[in-house]
Amino acid sequence: NKELAFQNKEKDKRADELIIANKEKDKRADELVIANHKLFLQNQENEHLLKKLKRAASVFTSANESIIITDANGIIVEVNEAFSRITGYAAQDVLGKNPRFLQSDRQSPEFYTEMWDRLLAKGTWRGEIWSRRKSGEIYAEMMAVSIVKNATGVLQHSISLGTDITELKNYQSQLEQIAHFDILTNLPNRVLLADRLSQAMVHCQRNNLKLAVAFMDLDGFKEVNDKYGHNVGDELLIALSQRMKAGLRDGDTLARIGGDEFIAVMVDLEKIEDSAPLLERLLTAVATPIEFDDAVLKVSASIGVSIYPQDGSDADQLIRHADQAMYVAKQEGKDRYRLFDNALANAVKAQLQNIDDIRSGMDKCEFLLHYQPKVNMHTGEVIGVEALIRWQHAVRGLVPPLEFLPVIEGRAISLKLGEWVIDNALTQIKQWQSMGLSMPISVNISAYQLQQDNFKTRLAGLLSAHPEVNPSHLELEILETSALENISKVSVTMHACKEFGVSFALDDFGTGYSSLTYLKHLPVRLIKIDQSFVYGMLEDNDDLAIVKGVVGLAKAFQRDVIAEGVESIAHGVALLKIGCELAQGYAIARPMHADDIPGWFANWQIDDSWQA
Repeated sequence: NKELAFQNKEKDKRADELIIANKEKDKRADELVIANHKLFLQNQENEHLLKKLKRAASVFTSANESIIITDANGIIVEVNEAFSRITGYAAQDVLGKNPRFLQSDRQSPEFYTEMWDRLLAKGTWRGEIWSRRKSGEIYAEMMAVSIVKNATGVLQHSISLGTDITELKNYQSQLEQIAHFDILTNLPNRVLLADRLSQAMVHCQRNNLKLAVAFMDLDGFKEVNDKYGHNVGDELLIALSQRMKAGLRDGDTLARIGGDEFIAVMVDLEKIEDSAPLLERLLTAVATPIEFDDAVLKVSASIGVSIYPQDGSDADQLIRHADQAMYVAKQEGKDRYRLFDNALANAVKAQLQNIDDIRSGMDKCEFLLHYQPKVNMHTGEVIGVEALIRWQHAVRGLVPPLEFLPVIEGRAISLKLGEWVIDNALTQIKQWQSMGLSMPISVNISAYQLQQDNFKTRLAGLLSAHPEVNPSHLELEILETSALENISKVSVTMHACKEFGVSFALDDFGTGYSSLTYLKHLPVRLIKIDQSFVYGMLEDNDDLAIVKGVVGLAKAFQRDVIAEGVESIAHGVALLKIGCELAQGYAIARPMHADDIPGWFANWQIDDSWQA
């Protein structure tokens, strides 16, 4: 029995040892399962990381932006293919070098010092920079630079991403030139004149001096144009501008404000009489005959002069008074100058009488709208019409807008007339809709009207009075020559109006002085190429270049573009070749009464050469 009991105890002991051994096996099995699971997760993480690395490598190699990676010492350790394409340097040309070999002389050493100071302080830098390609060509680049630090905050790498914006900068440069200088004569235009005149007025006020504003209009220039052609007329304007500029002093300004009109600002005058020799030199410069080929060209100038501070307290008033004096000089026989005086105040009274006549014409319902169609020359689609105001005067007959709109410019009556145009355009849209004709209408609005504090409210009221009309059928055109004093305020107003559904167009593009500013800051949908450039594009390479430039700018700024003044089939063919499909002009239709639009629309067909 004792032996049997001992054997049982041994069995129990071995059984306990077996249980412990099995538990150890189970524990090791669990540990193996956990280890396998961890290994599985690690493999997944490694696979995910590998995919991320492949994506990063793909981005690096296929990116359109130039990428430069430098080490902690600023030495290039890697570049991508876009870098080589943009700069002309292969990777082997630059690895191991400092990127400063890309620097141009367009920026000072201080620029780069400030850039790196900001980079080290903020960790990033972004801005425009001018760099040099391997060929030596300077190019513009929008660059973003970031630095990479390790866990302890020590600089390890820097990464630079660059986009070549040279083409855009060239467009901007062209626009800046257009914005400040007359294309033909390279003289300052209205905006640069306004800036210099304002500065000169401040200077004269501080130093108790005077300045003279001379408004000049050429006598006989139209006859030269008609007899010898526009090319000769342009050459004459260039030659005269050079002569007149030579007759002024270094601190004076000569500007061309359009056509054959110039303004000279003569500064630092101690007394009014000091302007006389300068004015005589201007008269002589214009009146001296010019030989061009076999022709002897002779014109003269009528000059009106206003003096600051006695004739006006602001630049606009000085120019307006000089303009009025110029008309008196022209009426007195031309080839002379005339100072603004009380006699001219009487002329202002006559202007006020004209305003009364216009007000009376409105009361008598003598104003009406004509409409000129706008089409897609390639598809034949009629995209709308432009509303053009006319005055059916009881005595003078049909009066064009240039004979009465300038008279009321900047006055309260112009607001009333402007709202009348919008209201009648909306009424006409409704009438055409009732006939089954969906025809958008564009109307011109003045800078003065657009800058009214209540413009948005007034427009909303006009739209609500015509609930049947979709506001998208109304387009408001702003003259590019408009002097918008507060761009940011106007932009807010226009964006608010766009919420109603109306759209905006920029009219007479290229003739004014704010092209780039307006394009960048105002929500215009459509750019209208001024007809003066379209007229001459078939014979004048400069006009053609301007039209091409405007089309290119429209595409760059993602705007639609339409050409005004398309007077022949050949004009349309030339425009289509350079990518401008929208047009209006006599080759399509003349402005017509509203009743004539449905019939014209029904019979309109595009020319085969346009469709081809």
